[in-house]
Order: sequence, then structure tokens, then C-alpha cells
Amino acid sequence: MVQTLGLNQIIILLEAFRWTILLAAIAFVCGAGGGLCIALIRTAPLQALRGAAAAFIIVFQGTPLLMQLFVIYYGLPLIGITVNAWIAVAAGLTLHASAYLGEIWRSTIMALPKGQDEAARALGLGYRSRIVYVILPQALRISLPSTVGFLVQLVKGTSLAAIIGFTELTRAGQIVSNATYQPLIVFGLVGALYFALCWPLSHFSFQLEKRFASAR
Repeated sequence: MVQTLGLNQIIILLEAFRWTILLAAIAFVCGAGGGLCIALIRTAPLQALRGAAAAFIIVFQGTPLLMQLFVIYYGLPLIGITVNAWIAVAAGLTLHASAYLGEIWRSTIMALPKGQDEAARALGLGYRSRIVYVILPQALRISLPSTVGFLVQLVKGTSLAAIIGFTELTRAGQIVSNATYQPLIVFGLVGALYFALCWPLSHFSFQLEKRFASAR
């Protein structure tokens, strides 16, 4: 039976939009923790650790996010580890975010003048104190525009969760479109919701970049 696009269908889209926001937030927060670890390992003095972190980045930056979700959701059960769609998507996006944020933050750490680290050493600060009080505050500030820009890409990347059956905004749009036979209107609303979330973030990233450029 064909349904008409009404309040109930719009509520379905808004509820799915909430899951999109929650999924992006979890992936970004957990990915930020993983990315910080990756960035610190990549700049650590131990060659073996740097190599392992570099291999992690190469794998997750060099393969499509959709393939990574497939491996987690369909591949893990083959070795006896069964995960539901929510866990699979959250884990896949977190690993994806860890690789990209780790590389973003590593590059900003490496871009800092060496005199910063040398001055901290001259003051007698140990490795942990140099990282926490000298290096990271400057590096993370410089990386803010790129970090916010990546968050926009992460929000849009959540749409791939629809492929493995997780009902976020895109998947809800497919369901409502199939029920109402009004794909243009339904996906117009879906696109508007994505835009309402992503455009302010993109604008914020642009303003940060302009502000930091003026400061330099």
C-alpha cells in the first residue's frame, strides 16, 4: 500500500537523523583518542612503533571505508566474532577516523619549529611534559581547521552504514521513499538535513582557517 509523505514519515527521518549525529559523534570522539595515540606513536623515537602506526594508516587510508565496514560486519563472523550493525559501523568509522586524524595531527606536530622542543629540553622537561604542555597545545590548535573539515567528511561517511542495514538517515530515506514513491521529495529532505549539519561545520572550519592565517 502506497503511503503519503506526512508527519509520521518526517518523524522517521528525524529519528534516523538523530542516529546519524550520534554515530558521527561516537566515531569522532573515539577516533580522536585513537588518532592522538597514532600521532604520538608516529612521532615517537622507537622505529618499530612508528612502523606499526604507519602500517595502520596505510591500510585504513588506502582502502575504501565501505570495504572496511564489509570486513568488520561480514568478515568477523567467519572467525567466530559476531557483531551487530551498530557495533560494526561504530568500530569501522572509529578506525577510519583514527587513521585520518592520526595523520593530520602527526603532520602538525612535525610542522612545529624544532626550537619548541629544544627549548623545552633546555628547561629540563621530560618527554611527557614536553608533549602535554608544549607540543600538543600548539599542534592541536593549528590542526583545528583540518580536524573540523574531517568531521564533515565523517558525518557524510555515516551514510555508508545503510549498505549493511543500519538505519541511519540515508537508510531511513530509502525506506520512506520506497513506501511513498516520492524519492525526489524524500531525498531532498535527507539532503537538507545533511546540509543543515555539515554546512555550519564547513563554515566554522573555513573561519578557523582564515583566523589562523591572519594570526600568522
